[in-house]
Amino acid sequence: MKVARLTRAALVITAAALLSCGEPPLSPVPPPQGSLIGSLLQATGLLHCTPLPTAMATQTVGPAGGVIKVGPHTLSIPAGALGAPVTITATAPSDDVNRIQFQPQGLVFQRSAALTMSYANCNLLGTLLPKRIAYTDDALDILSYLLSLDNLFAKKVTGKLYHFSNYAIAW
Repeated sequence: MKVARLTRAALVITAAALLSCGEPPLSPVPPPQGSLIGSLLQATGLLHCTPLPTAMATQTVGPAGGVIKVGPHTLSIPAGALGAPVTITATAPSDDVNRIQFQPQGLVFQRSAALTMSYANCNLLGTLLPKRIAYTDDALDILSYLLSLDNLFAKKVTGKLYHFSNYAIAW
């Protein structure tokens, strides 16, 4: 019993001495820089991929919802997301980044849609790093990230989409 108290007291004194020795507290480890992974992690944070052929799809979707497939990617619009029929065009350009552009730009959903993007054609040095869908501008600068779920086995990532714009797969 006395040994346990003495041990506990020694631990408290040692901890207090370490904390008061004037050293700054430990800070979190910074994330790895692009130079550690080479050219696979671009400055924009977008996943580098082997270009696929350009794919395009146009479909009218109404209040009942619908599914649009464009190349290996899928947009699932649930019932009630749109108040009236809308003609939607999705384009996945041939590029070294898996990306997709939706028209009419700025279309807002009343309920979130699900965008599933494949990264089966991408370099997966960082396979265990979660992928996510990034909302980008025309220059592929990342503006924000969608709430995303990465399926490593299917090599697909799904994100909640509330409006139309440009989207790409990022680390």
